[in-house]
Amino acid sequence: MPELIQTVLIYALPVVFAITMHEAAHAYAAMRLGDPTAAMLGRVTLNPIPHIDPLGTILLPLLLYFSTSGAFLFGYAKPVPVRFDQLRQPKRDMVWVALAGPGANLLQALVWGALLYALAGSGLTERFFLEMCKAGMLVNVVMFVFNLFPLPPLDGGRILVGLLPWRQAMLVSRVEPWGFFIVMGLVITGVISDLWMRPLMGLTFDAIKVALSPLTFLLR
Repeated sequence: MPELIQTVLIYALPVVFAITMHEAAHAYAAMRLGDPTAAMLGRVTLNPIPHIDPLGTILLPLLLYFSTSGAFLFGYAKPVPVRFDQLRQPKRDMVWVALAGPGANLLQALVWGALLYALAGSGLTERFFLEMCKAGMLVNVVMFVFNLFPLPPLDGGRILVGLLPWRQAMLVSRVEPWGFFIVMGLVITGVISDLWMRPLMGLTFDAIKVALSPLTFLLR
């Protein structure tokens, strides 16, 4: 139990930042592209409170984490409301609004990675802060890859709808009412983990390693 609590403390800050910036990025992109709905509801903010769903962001992840000893974890934030009809070019701008969230996670993964290099290079040996940086990278890479899965209502599904011709886009968009349950089924059966998460997370970590390679001099 003490190890589980320590792990929760290590991941708490990275998770809050990851969720907050993901949702704020969606809201900001929508505002810049013509839809002020989320901005009017106070969602263009780095204050985590407007983005947190008490059940999906706090209670459910903690319950799953402690009940499965960390073997299974799932949660969600309060969705950012976007009126796609308010966007200046709805089909095109839908793609940019959807990309903004995962893009914020990828940027954060890079920042946590750079911070890890800086702390390690400074000679810091405090495990807690080094592990927090690693957790920040992992959490954001997981969110980046998972949210790009091409099925509505995930960001990847909205990107797919925005890129497909109208007829095919309408067919894919009809999946959205059942998309959450389909995704949950694919998560529980391990399909998303084996065929999507692991391969793309590996590629993402490789790309991050290359991007941060100029910082390796800090470790000398």
